[in-house]
Amino acid sequence: MTNPLKTTPTSNAATVFRPCTDRKDNTGLIFNIQKFSTNDGPGIRTTVFFKGCPLHCPWCANPESISPRIETLTDPRTGEITTEGKYYTINEVADICEQDRDFYEESGGGVTLSGGEALMQHRFSIPLLRELRRRGIATAMETTGHVAPPIFNRALDELDYLLIDVKHHDRDAHKRWVGGYNDLPLRNLASAVERGMEICVRIPVIPGVNNTLKDARAFSNLLRSMQISAVQLLPFHQFGERKYEMLGRTYAMSGVDALHEEDLLDYRQIFLDNDVRAYF
Repeated sequence: MTNPLKTTPTSNAATVFRPCTDRKDNTGLIFNIQKFSTNDGPGIRTTVFFKGCPLHCPWCANPESISPRIETLTDPRTGEITTEGKYYTINEVADICEQDRDFYEESGGGVTLSGGEALMQHRFSIPLLRELRRRGIATAMETTGHVAPPIFNRALDELDYLLIDVKHHDRDAHKRWVGGYNDLPLRNLASAVERGMEICVRIPVIPGVNNTLKDARAFSNLLRSMQISAVQLLPFHQFGERKYEMLGRTYAMSGVDALHEEDLLDYRQIFLDNDVRAYF
């Protein structure tokens, strides 16, 4: 396997954005509304991708989601320029999502807010969740959990399903790699567990960051201590690499070999041996 430690992790977490990018005109900055999603919660879903993220993971597959501002991507091969980010009203987003109501009802699906971090725009995203539920559409959210607890708890009030990452079991390593401690994600995850919510906990497994068997033991012990009995393992991939080039940014994980399920069988077994159902 290629050595993943080409750069120091602290250099990958240097960008810190303000916690909220809400506009006074009550619009939200969205960079994609993806229909027929099948990996963002139960059933067939529409996934709404928000601009802005409080963390800066060097392996992020959607680097266009990190900045809370509209950006342009330039393809160096063709010169084609695309714009990432457009302002929408709540009704505009809800109307687009409602177009696929029949698919939600047939499959047990709904709408998932993703990003970035949708709760960076909480004054928009929480009312959007509320409006979707008013229309009878099931709601879910993919989140970093790196959110002030009062905001996070208001979002939980409007959610049917939660997908949340646990990026590192070690507090200092979490800070070093992604730019923030794991205190907030773990506190918010604990709140969701206490509520009895339906939760999908996920671990992005990254070479050189958290992919050792020692890491697997620490993760499984942490999850058991929180009374979490299942976790989805997300093997590292290189799907977003070209976007960094188009944004004019350095991709810190360039040359790092992707992981596949067969690479993580021993890693997964550690969870199973500790009574945590790990799956891909």
